[in-house]
Amino acid sequence: MSKGTVVLSYSGGLDTSCILVWLKEQCYDVIAFMANIGQNEDFEAARNKAESLGAKKVFIEDLRTEFVEDFIWPAIQANAVYEDRYLLGTALARPCIARRQVEIARREGAHFVSHGATGKGNDQIRFELTCYTLYPEVKIIAPWRIPEFYNRFRGRTDLMEYAQKNGIPVPVTPQAPWSMDANLMHISYESGILENPKIHAPADLYLMTKNPEDSPSIPDVLEIEFKNGMPVKVTNVKEGTSKDSPLDIFSYLNEIGGKHGIGRIDIVENRFIGMKSRGIYETPGGTILINAHLDIETFTMDKEVRRIKQGLGVKFSELVYNGFWYSPECDFVRHCIAKSQENVEGKVQLSLFKGQIYILGRESAKSLYNEELVSMDIQGDYDPCDASGFIRINAVRLREHHRLQGFSSTKQ
Repeated sequence: MSKGTVVLSYSGGLDTSCILVWLKEQCYDVIAFMANIGQNEDFEAARNKAESLGAKKVFIEDLRTEFVEDFIWPAIQANAVYEDRYLLGTALARPCIARRQVEIARREGAHFVSHGATGKGNDQIRFELTCYTLYPEVKIIAPWRIPEFYNRFRGRTDLMEYAQKNGIPVPVTPQAPWSMDANLMHISYESGILENPKIHAPADLYLMTKNPEDSPSIPDVLEIEFKNGMPVKVTNVKEGTSKDSPLDIFSYLNEIGGKHGIGRIDIVENRFIGMKSRGIYETPGGTILINAHLDIETFTMDKEVRRIKQGLGVKFSELVYNGFWYSPECDFVRHCIAKSQENVEGKVQLSLFKGQIYILGRESAKSLYNEELVSMDIQGDYDPCDASGFIRINAVRLREHHRLQGFSSTKQ
Protein backbone atom coordinates (compact mmCIF):
# COMPACT_ATOMS: atom_id res chain seq x y z
CA MET A 1 0.00 0.00 0.00
CA SER A 2 1.35 3.40 -1.00
CA LYS A 3 2.35 5.83 1.74
CA GLY A 4 1.64 8.71 -0.64
CA THR A 5 3.20 10.63 -3.49
CA VAL A 6 6.61 12.29 -3.20
CA VAL A 7 8.13 14.80 -5.63
CA LEU A 8 11.86 14.09 -5.82
CA SER A 9 14.31 16.75 -6.97
CA TYR A 10 16.09 14.53 -9.48
CA SER A 11 19.44 15.11 -11.19
CA GLY A 12 19.79 11.89 -13.14
CA GLY A 13 23.00 11.05 -11.27
CA LEU A 14 23.87 8.08 -9.12
CA ASP A 15 22.68 9.53 -5.79
CA THR A 16 19.19 10.66 -6.79
CA SER A 17 18.67 7.57 -8.97
CA CYS A 18 19.36 5.40 -5.93
CA ILE A 19 17.10 7.62 -3.83
CA LEU A 20 14.29 7.21 -6.38
CA VAL A 21 14.47 3.40 -6.14
CA TRP A 22 14.87 3.54 -2.34
CA LEU A 23 11.74 5.70 -2.03
CA LYS A 24 9.83 3.12 -4.04
CA GLU A 25 11.13 0.44 -1.64
CA GLN A 26 9.62 2.53 1.17
CA CYS A 27 6.25 2.31 -0.64
CA TYR A 28 6.08 5.86 -2.01
CA ASP A 29 4.83 6.80 -5.47
CA VAL A 30 7.63 8.92 -6.94
CA ILE A 31 7.35 11.90 -9.26
CA ALA A 32 10.76 12.88 -10.58
CA PHE A 33 11.30 16.61 -11.09
CA MET A 34 14.33 17.94 -12.94
CA ALA A 35 15.09 21.65 -13.33
CA ASN A 36 16.95 22.98 -16.33
CA ILE A 37 18.83 25.92 -14.85
CA GLY A 38 21.57 25.98 -17.44
CA GLN A 39 23.58 22.85 -16.61
CA ASN A 40 25.03 20.77 -19.43
CA GLU A 41 22.75 17.74 -19.20
CA ASP A 42 21.02 15.24 -21.50
CA PHE A 43 17.53 15.85 -20.15
CA GLU A 44 15.78 13.30 -22.35
CA ALA A 45 18.22 10.60 -21.24
CA ALA A 46 17.51 11.58 -17.63
CA ARG A 47 13.76 11.38 -18.30
CA ASN A 48 14.09 7.90 -19.79
CA LYS A 49 16.24 6.80 -16.87
CA ALA A 50 13.73 8.03 -14.27
CA GLU A 51 10.85 6.34 -16.10
CA SER A 52 12.79 3.08 -16.33
CA LEU A 53 13.42 3.20 -12.57
CA GLY A 54 9.71 3.44 -11.88
CA ALA A 55 8.91 7.14 -11.58
CA LYS A 56 5.14 7.62 -11.87
CA LYS A 57 5.66 10.90 -13.71
CA VAL A 58 8.67 12.92 -14.83
CA PHE A 59 8.69 16.70 -15.08
CA ILE A 60 11.59 18.47 -16.79
CA GLU A 61 11.14 22.20 -16.37
CA ASP A 62 13.11 24.91 -18.20
CA LEU A 63 13.71 27.51 -15.48
CA ARG A 64 16.59 29.37 -17.12
CA THR A 65 14.74 32.60 -17.89
CA GLU A 66 13.10 32.89 -14.49
CA PHE A 67 16.40 32.00 -12.82
CA VAL A 68 18.01 35.01 -14.51
CA GLU A 69 15.12 37.46 -14.13
CA ASP A 70 13.84 36.52 -10.66
CA PHE A 71 17.06 35.56 -8.90
CA ILE A 72 20.26 36.59 -10.69
CA TRP A 73 19.11 40.12 -11.59
CA PRO A 74 18.16 41.02 -7.98
CA ALA A 75 21.58 39.71 -6.90
CA ILE A 76 23.28 41.99 -9.44
CA GLN A 77 21.22 44.95 -8.20
CA ALA A 78 22.40 44.13 -4.67
CA ASN A 79 26.06 43.58 -5.68
CA ALA A 80 25.52 40.36 -3.74
CA VAL A 81 28.77 38.78 -2.60
CA TYR A 82 28.98 36.47 0.43
CA GLU A 83 32.01 36.99 2.66
CA ASP A 84 33.55 39.39 0.11
CA ARG A 85 34.17 36.76 -2.58
CA TYR A 86 31.40 34.24 -3.31
CA LEU A 87 28.79 35.35 -5.87
CA LEU A 88 26.13 32.92 -4.57
CA GLY A 89 25.57 30.83 -7.71
CA THR A 90 24.31 27.74 -5.88
CA ALA A 91 22.47 29.70 -3.18
CA LEU A 92 20.48 31.62 -5.82
CA ALA A 93 19.55 28.47 -7.74
CA ARG A 94 18.08 26.51 -4.82
CA PRO A 95 15.00 28.69 -4.13
CA CYS A 96 14.33 28.79 -7.87
CA ILE A 97 14.35 24.97 -8.06
CA ALA A 98 12.43 24.44 -4.83
CA ARG A 99 9.73 26.93 -5.85
CA ARG A 100 8.89 24.87 -8.92
CA GLN A 101 9.16 21.61 -6.97
CA VAL A 102 6.50 22.89 -4.56
CA GLU A 103 4.28 24.07 -7.43
CA ILE A 104 4.39 20.56 -8.90
CA ALA A 105 3.72 18.94 -5.52
CA ARG A 106 0.64 21.11 -4.95
CA ARG A 107 -0.65 20.56 -8.49
CA GLU A 108 -0.16 16.79 -8.29
CA GLY A 109 -1.60 16.48 -4.77
CA ALA A 110 1.71 15.24 -3.35
CA HIS A 111 2.17 15.65 0.39
CA PHE A 112 5.90 14.83 0.33
CA VAL A 113 8.98 16.28 -1.32
CA SER A 114 12.49 14.85 -1.31
CA HIS A 115 16.01 15.88 -2.28
CA GLY A 116 19.53 14.45 -2.37
CA ALA A 117 21.31 17.17 -0.38
CA THR A 118 23.75 15.96 2.25
CA GLY A 119 23.24 16.41 6.00
CA LYS A 120 26.34 18.60 6.34
CA GLY A 121 25.74 21.23 3.70
CA ASN A 122 23.80 24.42 3.08
CA ASP A 123 21.55 23.08 0.32
CA GLN A 124 19.33 21.04 2.64
CA ILE A 125 18.51 24.28 4.46
CA ARG A 126 17.90 26.27 1.28
CA PHE A 127 15.62 23.64 -0.23
CA GLU A 128 13.62 22.99 2.90
CA LEU A 129 13.12 26.57 4.09
CA THR A 130 11.72 27.36 0.65
CA CYS A 131 9.44 24.31 0.70
CA TYR A 132 8.11 24.98 4.20
CA THR A 133 7.49 28.64 3.36
CA LEU A 134 5.60 28.03 0.11
CA TYR A 135 3.89 24.78 1.18
CA PRO A 136 3.63 24.84 5.01
CA GLU A 137 1.89 21.44 5.28
CA VAL A 138 4.48 19.57 3.21
CA LYS A 139 6.48 16.71 4.66
CA ILE A 140 10.13 16.46 3.64
CA ILE A 141 12.07 13.24 3.13
CA ALA A 142 15.81 13.93 3.37
CA PRO A 143 17.47 10.50 2.96
CA TRP A 144 20.95 11.67 3.89
CA ARG A 145 19.60 12.59 7.34
CA ILE A 146 17.79 9.27 7.87
CA PRO A 147 20.00 6.75 9.73
CA GLU A 148 18.43 3.81 7.91
CA PHE A 149 19.64 5.35 4.64
CA TYR A 150 23.05 6.82 5.49
CA ASN A 151 24.12 3.77 7.49
CA ARG A 152 23.24 1.60 4.52
CA PHE A 153 25.01 3.83 1.97
CA ARG A 154 28.29 4.91 3.53
CA GLY A 155 29.94 5.88 0.28
CA ARG A 156 29.98 5.69 -3.47
CA THR A 157 30.88 1.97 -3.42
CA ASP A 158 27.68 1.12 -1.52
CA LEU A 159 25.62 3.20 -3.95
CA MET A 160 27.25 1.47 -6.94
CA GLU A 161 26.50 -1.98 -5.48
CA TYR A 162 22.88 -1.00 -4.82
CA ALA A 163 22.58 0.38 -8.35
CA GLN A 164 23.88 -2.83 -9.90
CA LYS A 165 21.49 -4.95 -7.83
CA ASN A 166 18.50 -2.80 -8.79
CA GLY A 167 19.18 -2.27 -12.47
CA ILE A 168 20.16 1.36 -12.09
CA PRO A 169 22.52 2.40 -14.92
CA VAL A 170 25.91 3.28 -13.41
CA PRO A 171 28.41 5.80 -14.77
CA VAL A 172 30.81 4.31 -17.29
CA THR A 173 33.31 7.17 -17.11
CA PRO A 174 35.71 7.49 -14.17
CA GLN A 175 34.41 9.65 -11.33
CA ALA A 176 36.28 12.91 -10.84
CA PRO A 177 37.88 13.06 -7.38
CA TRP A 178 35.64 15.99 -6.39
CA SER A 179 31.94 16.89 -6.60
CA MET A 180 30.58 19.46 -9.01
CA ASP A 181 27.36 21.48 -9.28
CA ALA A 182 26.62 23.48 -12.42
CA ASN A 183 24.01 26.03 -13.39
CA LEU A 184 23.73 29.12 -15.56
CA MET A 185 25.34 31.28 -12.87
CA HIS A 186 28.39 29.18 -12.13
CA ILE A 187 30.08 25.83 -11.61
CA SER A 188 31.14 24.92 -8.08
CA TYR A 189 33.67 22.26 -7.08
CA GLU A 190 34.19 20.79 -3.61
CA SER A 191 34.83 17.59 -1.61
CA GLY A 192 37.18 14.76 -2.45
CA ILE A 193 40.79 15.85 -2.89
CA LEU A 194 39.69 19.49 -2.55
CA GLU A 195 38.87 18.98 1.13
CA ASN A 196 42.57 19.51 1.84
CA PRO A 197 42.66 23.32 1.54
CA LYS A 198 46.38 23.27 0.74
CA ILE A 199 46.03 21.18 -2.43
CA HIS A 200 45.99 23.22 -5.62
CA ALA A 201 43.09 22.71 -7.99
CA PRO A 202 44.10 20.44 -10.88
CA ALA A 203 44.35 22.23 -14.24
CA ASP A 204 41.65 20.00 -15.74
CA LEU A 205 39.11 20.84 -13.04
CA TYR A 206 37.81 24.04 -14.66
CA LEU A 207 35.07 23.49 -17.26
CA MET A 208 33.53 26.94 -17.69
CA THR A 209 36.61 29.15 -18.09
CA LYS A 210 39.92 28.98 -19.93
CA ASN A 211 43.16 29.21 -18.02
CA PRO A 212 43.92 32.96 -18.21
CA GLU A 213 47.43 32.09 -19.41
CA ASP A 214 45.89 30.33 -22.43
CA SER A 215 43.20 32.93 -23.12
CA PRO A 216 43.32 35.24 -26.17
CA SER A 217 46.08 37.84 -26.42
CA ILE A 218 43.61 40.37 -27.82
CA PRO A 219 41.00 41.80 -25.42
CA ASP A 220 37.27 42.01 -26.08
CA VAL A 221 35.61 45.35 -25.38
CA LEU A 222 32.00 45.26 -24.21
CA GLU A 223 29.39 47.93 -23.59
CA ILE A 224 26.77 46.96 -21.00
CA GLU A 225 23.64 49.07 -20.68
CA PHE A 226 21.67 49.17 -17.41
CA LYS A 227 18.18 50.34 -16.49
CA ASN A 228 16.87 50.20 -12.91
CA GLY A 229 20.16 48.52 -12.00
CA MET A 230 19.54 45.58 -14.34
CA PRO A 231 21.37 44.88 -17.60
CA VAL A 232 19.19 45.44 -20.66
CA LYS A 233 21.77 45.16 -23.44
CA VAL A 234 25.32 43.99 -24.02
CA THR A 235 27.28 44.92 -27.14
CA ASN A 236 30.60 43.62 -28.37
CA VAL A 237 32.09 46.92 -29.54
CA LYS A 238 34.56 45.43 -32.03
CA GLU A 239 32.13 42.94 -33.58
CA GLY A 240 29.09 45.21 -33.42
CA THR A 241 26.91 42.36 -32.14
CA SER A 242 24.51 42.70 -29.23
CA LYS A 243 22.14 40.75 -26.98
CA ASP A 244 19.11 42.25 -25.27
CA SER A 245 17.07 39.51 -23.58
CA PRO A 246 18.01 38.55 -20.00
CA LEU A 247 18.85 34.93 -20.83
CA ASP A 248 20.80 35.87 -23.97
CA ILE A 249 22.72 38.61 -22.14
CA PHE A 250 23.79 36.32 -19.33
CA SER A 251 24.59 33.38 -21.60
CA TYR A 252 26.74 35.58 -23.83
CA LEU A 253 28.63 37.04 -20.88
CA ASN A 254 29.31 33.51 -19.63
CA GLU A 255 30.64 32.55 -23.04
CA ILE A 256 32.89 35.55 -23.58
CA GLY A 257 33.95 35.71 -19.93
CA GLY A 258 34.89 32.04 -20.02
CA LYS A 259 36.92 32.63 -23.17
CA HIS A 260 39.04 35.19 -21.28
CA GLY A 261 39.33 33.20 -18.02
CA ILE A 262 37.13 35.57 -16.00
CA GLY A 263 35.60 34.70 -12.62
CA ARG A 264 37.70 31.95 -10.99
CA ILE A 265 37.98 31.89 -7.21
CA ASP A 266 39.28 29.36 -4.68
CA ILE A 267 38.03 30.11 -1.15
CA VAL A 268 37.25 28.79 2.29
CA GLU A 269 33.80 29.93 3.42
CA ASN A 270 31.63 29.65 6.51
CA ARG A 271 28.62 27.39 6.05
CA PHE A 272 25.42 28.35 7.83
CA ILE A 273 25.40 25.01 9.60
CA GLY A 274 28.58 25.94 11.46
CA MET A 275 31.60 24.51 9.65
CA LYS A 276 34.12 25.91 7.22
CA SER A 277 34.34 24.44 3.72
CA ARG A 278 36.59 24.89 0.73
CA GLY A 279 34.92 25.76 -2.58
CA ILE A 280 36.21 26.56 -6.04
CA TYR A 281 33.90 28.57 -8.27
CA GLU A 282 33.71 29.75 -11.87
CA THR A 283 31.32 32.68 -12.37
CA PRO A 284 32.31 34.49 -15.59
CA GLY A 285 29.08 36.31 -16.48
CA GLY A 286 28.23 37.21 -12.90
CA THR A 287 31.71 38.60 -12.26
CA ILE A 288 31.51 40.84 -15.33
CA LEU A 289 28.07 42.16 -14.36
CA ILE A 290 28.98 42.84 -10.73
CA ASN A 291 31.96 44.92 -11.83
CA ALA A 292 29.95 46.86 -14.41
CA HIS A 293 27.03 47.40 -12.02
CA LEU A 294 29.29 48.67 -9.24
CA ASP A 295 30.63 51.27 -11.65
CA ILE A 296 27.32 52.59 -12.97
CA GLU A 297 25.80 52.52 -9.48
CA THR A 298 28.54 54.70 -7.99
CA PHE A 299 28.17 57.05 -10.97
CA THR A 300 24.43 57.58 -10.53
CA MET A 301 23.60 57.01 -6.84
CA ASP A 302 23.71 59.51 -3.98
CA LYS A 303 26.61 58.88 -1.61
CA GLU A 304 24.55 58.41 1.56
CA VAL A 305 21.92 56.26 -0.16
CA ARG A 306 24.72 54.05 -1.45
CA ARG A 307 26.24 53.76 2.01
CA ILE A 308 22.94 52.39 3.34
CA LYS A 309 22.45 50.23 0.27
CA GLN A 310 25.90 48.66 0.73
CA GLY A 311 24.84 47.43 4.16
CA LEU A 312 21.61 46.07 2.71
CA GLY A 313 23.63 44.23 0.05
CA VAL A 314 25.70 42.49 2.72
CA LYS A 315 22.54 41.52 4.59
CA PHE A 316 20.89 40.28 1.40
CA SER A 317 23.94 38.12 0.62
CA GLU A 318 23.86 36.52 4.06
CA LEU A 319 20.12 35.84 3.86
CA VAL A 320 20.42 34.24 0.42
CA TYR A 321 23.43 32.14 1.41
CA ASN A 322 21.63 30.90 4.52
CA GLY A 323 18.47 29.93 2.64
CA PHE A 324 16.12 32.76 3.62
CA TRP A 325 15.15 34.00 0.14
CA TYR A 326 11.44 33.73 0.96
CA SER A 327 11.67 35.23 4.45
CA PRO A 328 9.90 38.52 5.25
CA GLU A 329 13.22 40.19 6.03
CA CYS A 330 14.71 39.21 2.66
CA ASP A 331 11.56 40.41 0.89
CA PHE A 332 11.90 43.75 2.69
CA VAL A 333 15.60 44.06 1.83
CA ARG A 334 14.96 43.22 -1.84
CA HIS A 335 12.30 45.94 -2.06
CA CYS A 336 14.65 48.49 -0.47
CA ILE A 337 17.43 47.56 -2.88
CA ALA A 338 15.05 47.75 -5.86
CA LYS A 339 14.00 51.26 -4.73
CA SER A 340 17.66 52.31 -4.63
CA GLN A 341 18.09 51.26 -8.27
CA GLU A 342 15.50 53.59 -9.81
CA ASN A 343 18.15 55.95 -11.20
CA VAL A 344 20.86 53.37 -11.82
CA GLU A 345 20.95 53.49 -15.58
CA GLY A 346 23.50 54.13 -18.27
CA LYS A 347 26.29 52.39 -20.16
CA VAL A 348 29.62 50.98 -19.01
CA GLN A 349 32.45 50.05 -21.36
CA LEU A 350 34.93 47.46 -20.18
CA SER A 351 37.70 45.25 -21.48
CA LEU A 352 38.19 41.53 -20.82
CA PHE A 353 41.77 40.31 -20.94
CA LYS A 354 43.70 37.42 -19.38
CA GLY A 355 41.34 36.83 -16.44
CA GLN A 356 40.88 40.53 -15.67
CA ILE A 357 38.11 43.09 -16.15
CA TYR A 358 39.18 46.67 -16.90
CA ILE A 359 36.59 49.44 -16.71
CA LEU A 360 37.19 51.87 -19.60
CA GLY A 361 34.42 54.45 -19.25
CA ARG A 362 30.79 55.12 -18.45
CA GLU A 363 27.92 57.46 -19.38
CA SER A 364 24.45 58.15 -18.01
CA ALA A 365 21.67 60.70 -18.42
CA LYS A 366 21.13 60.36 -14.66
CA SER A 367 24.73 60.75 -13.61
CA LEU A 368 25.49 62.74 -10.46
CA TYR A 369 28.97 63.44 -11.78
CA ASN A 370 29.40 67.19 -12.52
CA GLU A 371 32.44 67.66 -14.71
CA GLU A 372 32.53 71.41 -14.23
CA LEU A 373 32.08 71.21 -10.46
CA VAL A 374 34.90 68.71 -9.99
CA SER A 375 37.31 70.26 -12.51
CA MET A 376 40.65 71.56 -11.27
CA ASP A 377 40.61 74.12 -14.09
CA ILE A 378 37.15 75.64 -13.56
CA GLN A 379 35.93 77.01 -10.22
CA GLY A 380 32.27 76.47 -11.06
CA ASP A 381 29.58 76.83 -8.40
CA TYR A 382 31.98 76.17 -5.56
CA ASP A 383 33.88 78.51 -3.24
CA PRO A 384 37.14 76.93 -1.99
CA CYS A 385 37.00 79.17 1.08
CA ASP A 386 34.03 77.13 2.32
CA ALA A 387 36.34 74.15 2.78
CA SER A 388 38.13 75.92 5.65
CA GLY A 389 35.04 75.97 7.86
CA PHE A 390 34.11 72.44 6.80
CA ILE A 391 37.54 71.18 7.88
CA ARG A 392 37.51 73.12 11.18
CA ILE A 393 34.05 71.79 12.12
CA ASN A 394 35.18 68.22 11.43
CA ALA A 395 38.33 68.84 13.46
CA VAL A 396 36.38 69.82 16.62
CA ARG A 397 35.71 66.19 17.55
CA LEU A 398 39.28 65.10 16.80
CA ARG A 399 40.80 67.95 18.83
CA GLU A 400 38.57 67.15 21.81
CA HIS A 401 39.36 63.46 21.65
CA HIS A 402 43.09 64.06 21.70
CA ARG A 403 42.80 66.75 24.40
CA LEU A 404 40.85 64.44 26.68
CA GLN A 405 43.27 61.58 26.04
CA GLY A 406 46.19 63.82 26.97
CA PHE A 407 47.62 63.69 23.47
CA SER A 408 47.44 67.39 22.68
CA SER A 409 51.12 67.97 23.52
CA THR A 410 52.36 64.55 22.39
CA LYS A 411 53.91 64.19 18.96
CA GLN A 412 52.10 61.48 17.05
